[in-house]
Order: sequence, then C-alpha cells, then structure tokens
Amino acid sequence: MENNVQEIISKTEIQGLTDYLGLARKIDDKGLFDKAPQNRKIKIAILESFTLEGVREALLIKCLKEGIYPLIYTGSYNQYNQEILDSASNLYDFKPNIVILDLDTRTVAGENYFQLDSDGQSMHGKAWIKSTLSTILGLVQKIQENSKASILLHNFEVPTYSPLGIIDNKQSYSFRQLVQELNSELRDVLRNDPRTFLFDFERFASKIGKDNLIDYKMFYLGDFRINPKVIPDLCGEYVPYIRALLSMTKKCLVLDLDGVLWGGVIGEDGLSGIKLGPTPEGQPFLDLQKYILSLYNRGVILAINSANNVDDAMEVFRKHPYMMLKEDHFAAMQINWQDKVSNLKAIAEQVEIGIDSLVFVDDNHVNREVVKQALPEVLTIDLPSDPSLYPKTIMDMHVFDSLQLTSEDKVRGKMYAEQRKRQEFQRAAGDINEYLKVLQTVVTIEKASKFNIPRISQLTQKTNQFNVTTRRYMEDDITKMAGSDNFLVVSVKVEDKFGDSGLTGLAIIEKDPQRWRIDSFLLSCRVLGRNVEDTLLAYIIEQAAQEGARVLVGEFIPTKKNAPAKDFFAEHGFSKVSELNGSEIWEYDLQQVRPFPQFVKVVVR
Repeated sequence: MENNVQEIISKTEIQGLTDYLGLARKIDDKGLFDKAPQNRKIKIAILESFTLEGVREALLIKCLKEGIYPLIYTGSYNQYNQEILDSASNLYDFKPNIVILDLDTRTVAGENYFQLDSDGQSMHGKAWIKSTLSTILGLVQKIQENSKASILLHNFEVPTYSPLGIIDNKQSYSFRQLVQELNSELRDVLRNDPRTFLFDFERFASKIGKDNLIDYKMFYLGDFRINPKVIPDLCGEYVPYIRALLSMTKKCLVLDLDGVLWGGVIGEDGLSGIKLGPTPEGQPFLDLQKYILSLYNRGVILAINSANNVDDAMEVFRKHPYMMLKEDHFAAMQINWQDKVSNLKAIAEQVEIGIDSLVFVDDNHVNREVVKQALPEVLTIDLPSDPSLYPKTIMDMHVFDSLQLTSEDKVRGKMYAEQRKRQEFQRAAGDINEYLKVLQTVVTIEKASKFNIPRISQLTQKTNQFNVTTRRYMEDDITKMAGSDNFLVVSVKVEDKFGDSGLTGLAIIEKDPQRWRIDSFLLSCRVLGRNVEDTLLAYIIEQAAQEGARVLVGEFIPTKKNAPAKDFFAEHGFSKVSELNGSEIWEYDLQQVRPFPQFVKVVVR
C-alpha cells in the first residue's frame, strides 16, 4: 500500500496546486486511511472563514509524502461558527484528532476593516482586542468541550496598509497595532494550553511576501483570501504540527565532518587550511555550527559519521579556535573508514533509538544516494552545492519540532553525551555488578504533579521501544488520571556519577481493590541496564500490596518497535494468562515479595 502511493507521488512532477489536485484524484484516501498503521493515521478537520479550495488535496499529498495517512474534513464555506457551537455537527461526528481553525484579519475586523482607525477611537482600542479575544477563545473552549482534538489556531496577518499612512506609529491604537496586540494576547493566553497551538500566520505571510498572499481578482470573484498558488506552502507549514502530534519527530542529527562542519579536508588541508571562521568562505560553516548548537540546546541528539582519521578530526575539535561543537556535544562518534550505512546502524544501536529517528547530513552525493537506497527510513538531507546555503537548508527542515519543550528536552543532548561515557566505562569495567556498584545510581519516584505532567505526557507520546503498551496521552488525560483515586501515576528520574538523566520513565496504574492493572510502563532506553525498571516495578508491587490488592495485571501490546519490552513480564515473575492477536495478559501474585535491587538508592516523593 505505502510503496504504491509513494511510487505514484514520486513519479508525478508537482509544480503547483493543479498538480496536487490531479494527484489527489488518483488516490483513494479513505481506503488508505482504513488500511494504514494505527500510529500513522490522523483525522484532520479544517475550518475557515473564507474560500480555501485545494487545501484538502495539498495537505493530503504533503502528509502522504511523509508517510502520514490523513482523513481530512473541510467545513462548509464560512460555517465555522455554526459547526463549532453545535455539539451535534458534522465536525464532531468526524471525531478529529486535530482541528485547524483559519480565521483571517478581515473576518475579525468585519465591516470596519478599512475604518480601523483614523482617530484611534472607532473600535475603542483595548475593548476591541478584549471582545475579539473572548470570541476566539470561546470557540476554542467549545472545541475542547465537544472533542478530544488538538487545535491549531491561526493568528492574524498584520495589514501592510494603514488609513493613517506614514503617521500610523504616532497613534495610540492604530489598526496595525491592534492586530499586533491581539496576536500577542493570543500567544500569552494560549502559552500554557496543552491542546491548543498558535500557528503563526503573520510569520507565514511575511515569509512568502504579503503582496503574494492574495490574488485580488480571485478574492473579489470568490472570496479567496489566500492566493491558490501559496496553498501548498501553507499546507507544508501544517505538516510539522501533524508529524509531532503523531510522535514522528526526528531525534538525532548525524553529521559528516569534511565539507559539512568545515570547508575542505582536514587530512589534506591541515588545521590552518580548513574553512571555518569569520571569513567569506568560513562563515557559512561557523553559522551552521551555531545553529546546530542551538538544536543541541533544545534537545536534539548529535552524532558524527565521517570517513576520517580520528586524530585529525579530534585536532579540530580540540584546537580550532572557531570550532563551536565539541566532543562532549556528541552522543556517538563514528569516525573511521567504514561505509556510511554501517556507521548509521552503529549510531542507532549505540544511542539506542530507532534507525528512523536519524537525520543524515553529508555533502557527498554518492554517500547520500547509497544511504537513501540502503536505509530509506533515515531522512537524508540533500545539501546544495553552495555552502552558503547550508545554514538555511538545515533551518528549513523542521523535522525536530515537537509540541512541547520540557526541562529534560533542553538537556537531552548532554544526557546522551554522558551516556557515551557510561558505555565506555561499562566496557572497561567488565563485571556488571562492579559496574552497577560504582555507577552510584539514584532513582527518584515521584507522583504526577503540575510540574512533571508535561514531561509524563511527552514520554507517552515519544517512547516506543521499552514501552509495554505504547498508549499515548495528552496532558489533560494525565491530569485527569493523576487527580483520580482510581489511578496511580508516577514518574522516574535517574541520576548517577556521570550526570542527571532526567525524568526518563513512568508508570500509570489503574487501581481496583483486588486487582491493579498496569496501563503504561515505559523507560527511555538510555537508562535500561541500570536496574531502573526493576526498581519501578518493585515500588508498584510494594504500593499495591500495602493497599490490599491481590493481583498485579500486566499487558503487553506488540508494535514494530517495542520488542525490548516483550519479555519484561516473563522475566519478572509474572504468569501469562491469555494471548490474543499478539497482545498478552500477565498476572503477578502480590503475595510474592519483590525486593528493591542492589546498588540503587531509591528516593520516593
């Protein structure tokens, strides 16, 4: 199924909206959706206050190119208000996973669009902002009340015109300033709403050029407030949100060295001969490194895949005055004369993430094509021939975007670099018990609270390998369970002599007087092998026994990625009681005491 669709798309030359329309007609999107893997399916509802023909088709093709299988509902022309307010509308019958709400500046300004404002008074400044904000937030609230969907809400294009001309900035509340402040208020109010995300339409309009945003002939003929030519670009901007909602965000940026992080070849040009620094030839590489460092600081894992002599490469990291990226920024360094494919597999294994979480950057066309053929699940970036375009190419990827940024995200790159040191230490230690003893692991188990719920939700969305059920939960789902006497929701934080691994695991337990059921039990793979999973299970067993339960029920639901968790229950004293379509039910007799493991200090909060 997927190969056929990809073949159709790859063989079609797409130059404009007409091509998207034609290609969409060849594809049975409903049939694709019904047969697609559950973790790649998404229902998208698009509501707009004006004519937006072609958005369904363009978004369908954009998603399918990413391996996402959408079913898309588009509301009737300018009926967004009725559909949102009517709990029995077609919108809610559709049961969307995400609602894209596209209201424009003309809609919220109404008949006063050209009258705002010659004297700063006709819309009463702040009163207009307050009224408009209240209306919009009311619509958001209704969607949240009537569905479980996430919401992608457009902000508003700031007009390029002003009735006041060049003295616009001299007024207290000119029209342009009113729209700017409305956008600012929306951002502030929605910042902590876990289900609503603000799509920066003002930025999009500026990016493509506001003079290109509207075709006035089409506008007056059919109320097209977005030029059909730019609809594919707009849909492309939606895709990162959809990808993130499906937990398809990439995790690791794998970089070549020569020709990517610096110009030239270190083995031939030497330390003083490579291009890196504040010169016309060296500045693009310096800027690229600065941007990559910003990715690292927001949690992107970095790795190296380079055909090079280790000593030559290390000399640049340690001695070049403009080398922004250092050894400690990298979770894996495959610097050797092996082929790039083997090195990518080794990096995925070392970092303990799926091969499909990797993004590969190499300036050599042959290397890129070999990787594309051998490892199509790796996202291979086609760098332009001109290095001055490298920074823009990487900045335009948006494949590392996520819907949350937690404190753990910000230090993830550092945590994975520390993991490399643990692995080196473990190989040197030889004896596993000696390794665990010297590691000085501290496991902190803490009940869900407003401080850790965002991270708990994120872990359910992102963790695929050591995850017994791979159930996904939004923040409000976790909040409801944490506030119920029928659930126990706990997080796990891990520290040792090499550093703080952060909040890297959780358990969600549904409590019944006699039987406790493990709804979710997951850990980041980077903390496996340190008795963390044994510690968390021992805590759950202890709590269940203390509250008088007799049986602890575990469930394993197989996926393509969670094989590392398959034998967890069997290896920890559970007995299998049933199996259906690969899903297994296990039970643990709580009369069996399970001690906490050695060499782990346990802190319960």
